[in-house]
Amino acid sequence: MAHDVGHANENGANHCHQTGSVRIKAVAHEVGNRCFAELSQIRNHQGGQQNEAPGPTHEVDPAGVAHERDQPRHRQERRRGHPVRRRRDPVGDRRHPAARDVEAARVAHANVEGVAFLFKKNKIDGIQGTGKILAPGKVQVTKEDGSTEELEAKNIVIATGSDVAGIPGVDVEIDEETIVSSTGGIALKKVPEKMIVVGGGVIGLELGSVWSRLGAKVTVVEFLDKILGPMDGEVSKQFQKMLAKQGLDFKLSAKVTAVEKADNGAKVTFEPVKGGDAETIEADIVLISTGRKPYTEGLGLEQAGVKLDDRGRVEIDNHFKTNVDGIYAIGDVVKGLMLAHKAEDEGVALAEILAGQAGHVNYDVIPSVVYTQPEVASVGKTEEELKKDGVAYNVGKFPFMANGRARAMETTDGFVKVLADKETDRVLGVHIVGFGAGEMIHEAAVLME
Repeated sequence: MAHDVGHANENGANHCHQTGSVRIKAVAHEVGNRCFAELSQIRNHQGGQQNEAPGPTHEVDPAGVAHERDQPRHRQERRRGHPVRRRRDPVGDRRHPAARDVEAARVAHANVEGVAFLFKKNKIDGIQGTGKILAPGKVQVTKEDGSTEELEAKNIVIATGSDVAGIPGVDVEIDEETIVSSTGGIALKKVPEKMIVVGGGVIGLELGSVWSRLGAKVTVVEFLDKILGPMDGEVSKQFQKMLAKQGLDFKLSAKVTAVEKADNGAKVTFEPVKGGDAETIEADIVLISTGRKPYTEGLGLEQAGVKLDDRGRVEIDNHFKTNVDGIYAIGDVVKGLMLAHKAEDEGVALAEILAGQAGHVNYDVIPSVVYTQPEVASVGKTEEELKKDGVAYNVGKFPFMANGRARAMETTDGFVKVLADKETDRVLGVHIVGFGAGEMIHEAAVLME
């Protein structure tokens, strides 16, 4: 416990606070240490069993050992006859593109079939088509062949999700080949030499980091002065440094004014948010990842009298009910984080409410994960939010560099950060940057719940 643990005052300075420091420090250390132990055991069991058998041993003279210390670790192990176990990078898939496409299609089909099985198991009728609300209790479905069918029910739930938002004030033609959204960004035919990512949020960084690790030179253009806008400021700052070391370039506080096709790809023009000279850069691929918007077009909401807010989201009360009796809404189409597990929790809660039970969602304990390498995971409040709300808090941090398990796994980048109430030590937020953060964050969520 050599690191100071403190809380931030109004000026952002850190001061040692003895009352809760040791306990908060212990939480941060425990999350980092225990989670890495569990994670490594799971992943070693899943991915390393084939390498468990020891190889032949060899006598090595002191001079040879001294010489080998100057060599990369995997070469030393190979010379000594030991098996070389390397972490597997799922992005480093060297199979033929056609084989990867077949595998992706197989996984997608399996997921769809899994949902169909659950429908059948729970006696739910699934009807394929485009739905439109005609009136409370009535929905018209237009099928692929053009035929229509009217359905009647006591309650209607709007759960149509979201769509690509585009760039506000900029006309962009997304062809999913050269100028792509996340849909085209996961299915490029080849690794581009250069890629521009417009938007430094979760989707942009996830896809940008994937193509960067595959060999593309990636430049991220972001309107804000930081990446991962809603996340904790310290986490964003440190994570940006990690990505920069991997080769990603960042243009922050940059307002995009045009995205156009060029002779050999596409070009993006942007200017400083605070004013200044415009700059244009070109790339083989431009990924538009400036967020998503609720999918409400063509649903007949206006005709049914369902109100939307100023951001195009369906307005609901605390029980997911719209202003129209018998019509409810959940997921990306309503307020809150656009996360699948958030929508799933809302669906469960609404089903319980409609069945006459007490459904509830704790929105303060919904984790969010950025699936990059390393990962970023967060649950609860950020420092910025606590300062804004005037909440007195302590900060506990523990770097993976000081964790023995992390050093053994060669995954020392990152840290665990715990925010707790200054008086009661109640955990208010946990933020993790590092290998396996997406698996670790569940412990913090359970603790906070």
